[in-house]
Amino acid sequence: MSNIIRGIDHIGITVPDMEEATDFLQKAFGAKVAYDSKKPEEGAMGGEEIEKILGLKKGSEVVHMRVVSIGESISLELFQYQGIEQRKPSNPDDLGIQHFAVYVDNMKEAVTKFEQAGGQLNTQPTKILNEIEGNDEANQFVYGTTPWGMVIELITYPNGIDYPNNSNAKRFTPPKR
Repeated sequence: MSNIIRGIDHIGITVPDMEEATDFLQKAFGAKVAYDSKKPEEGAMGGEEIEKILGLKKGSEVVHMRVVSIGESISLELFQYQGIEQRKPSNPDDLGIQHFAVYVDNMKEAVTKFEQAGGQLNTQPTKILNEIEGNDEANQFVYGTTPWGMVIELITYPNGIDYPNNSNAKRFTPPKR
């Protein structure tokens, strides 16, 4: 019997400026551009059919679509729109997708790159909540915001996660290098 669901393929993110967002993701996380599926020079893509396909507000037009990859995990599909008024990114206490997390091997270096790329941390890295007893401070996380206000988490747990005995699954963790 085949497995119907294989995993998450990508996360879609709307950005105010494609090149600035790509530059931030490259500097902060070493993101690599996979391809542009819609280029600005092709002209904006809009109208009833596109609005229906993508679930857009009336008058919204797709200007640019790009897929970038970060590390050894899922890809990000970046969208840039025009023609409508846009709200700010959601806060962690709003409904819907409110952040994504990037697993890092070196928290100090990742924080430096994030900040140098224009990101701003909410706090300093903090010990993660579900930590193995007696663990040192190696397992950490920190939330920050991108230059356009979207929330991203940096996380590392080199000493593992303390899963309960009745756990049916384990979270995705990149293989150790």
